[in-house]
Amino acid sequence: MIDTIVLTLPKDMFYIFEPDRFNPSARWVMDDTGYSGSRGFIVSKQNPTPEELKNGIYKPRLSVTRRFNHTQNIERTLKIELSLPKLIYNNNFDELTEKDFDYIVDKLQTALKSMGVDIFSNLLKIAPVSAIHYSKNIPLTDGTLPFYYLKRMQEANISDILDINSTDYRVGHCVKYHTNSYEVVFYDKIEDLKKGATISNKRIIDNDNAIQIGLFNTLKQRKFFEVLRMEIRLNKRFKIKSLFNTLNIKTDLTFQSLFNEDISKKVLLHYLDFIEDRRPKILDYKTKTAFDFACDVVLSNPHISSKKALEIVGFKQISDIVSMREMKKIFSKQNSYSWNRIVKEIKKINLPKRNSPFWLIRKEIEQFKPLKLVDFESKIYNNYN
Repeated sequence: MIDTIVLTLPKDMFYIFEPDRFNPSARWVMDDTGYSGSRGFIVSKQNPTPEELKNGIYKPRLSVTRRFNHTQNIERTLKIELSLPKLIYNNNFDELTEKDFDYIVDKLQTALKSMGVDIFSNLLKIAPVSAIHYSKNIPLTDGTLPFYYLKRMQEANISDILDINSTDYRVGHCVKYHTNSYEVVFYDKIEDLKKGATISNKRIIDNDNAIQIGLFNTLKQRKFFEVLRMEIRLNKRFKIKSLFNTLNIKTDLTFQSLFNEDISKKVLLHYLDFIEDRRPKILDYKTKTAFDFACDVVLSNPHISSKKALEIVGFKQISDIVSMREMKKIFSKQNSYSWNRIVKEIKKINLPKRNSPFWLIRKEIEQFKPLKLVDFESKIYNNYN
C-alpha cells in the first residue's frame, strides 16, 4: 500500500502551540521579527529521538520552513514525514488497507498534538502530498530466498539514465534503481532488520528501524518464511504528476486521494513491467547444451539468418556466466549502439514459453492482500517454543 508519505501544509492549515519543542524554536512562525536567516530562509525541526523509537514511541519528522517561493513571496510551510504502518503497528512488515485511513488520520492528529502541533482532521485529509512511497511486502513461503529475485532484477538492461546502486548486492540484500526524483527498491526485508539489530542502522535501507528491532528476535528462528519488499519512492511532486499522467491516473495530490489501493497497484505494476521488459526472456530459457539451444532458436524462428542465430547463441552462453551489467561494460565500451541493437534483437526472438521469474511478485501485487505477521505464526518458531 503506502509506507512513507510527506505532507507539506501551508501556514493556514496548521497551528504550533508549543514552538519551543522545535530546534531552533519555531516562535518565528507567529512573529518572525528579527529572524532574517540566510536570504530569509529559516527551518526548525522536530524528530523522534532514538530513545523514543527504542521504547516503541513512533512520531513523524517535522520541519517548519520559511522561504521565498517562486513568486518571491515569503511562505511558511510545515512538512510532515512519516511511515504510516509504523505509526499504526510500530513496524512496516504489517500492511495497511484503505479501511484504515480514518484511524490513521486520528492517530496522526494525536501524535502531532503530542509534538505541539494542532491540525484539524479534515485538513489533514486534504493535506498536499510532496512525496510518497508505494510498497508491497512479498511473503516467500516455499523455501525461495529474496536473493533469487534480486539476482533476476540485476539482469535487467536498465537505461543509463538510472544510476543502479547495488552496493549490498554481494550479500543478496538489495537492488536499487535511483534517479534524482524517484527510486525503485527491492530488498530482503528480514536481512535489513537483521543488519539494523546486529551491525549498524547506517547500513540499512529502512529508516527509523529502531522501532521494529524487537521483531528480529521473533523472526530469527523462522522456517520457510522470508519477505521480499518492493518500494516505489516518488520523492518529488512533479514526478508524481508526470507518472500519473503516464498511467492516466486522474486525482488530486492529497493525502486522502493518494491513499488508494488501485493507485498503489497501478504504480507498483508499472515499475515491475519496466524492469521485466528490460530483462531478456532468453535468460530464463534452459537447455542441456548450446547445440540444443541453437536448434530451438532456428526451429522457433524459421526466417532467422545464420549470423543472427550465432549471435544469439553466443549471447546466451556468455549470459549464463556473467551478469547483464558485466556484459554491457564489455561490449558497449567501444560502441553502445551495437549493444543496444543486440539486446533489442534478442527481445524479438521466439522461444518456447517459460514462466517469468517475477510471476509471484506480480500475483501478490495483483491480489494485493495485506501482509500480516499473525497470518504466518506457524512459520515463526519463536512463538511456539
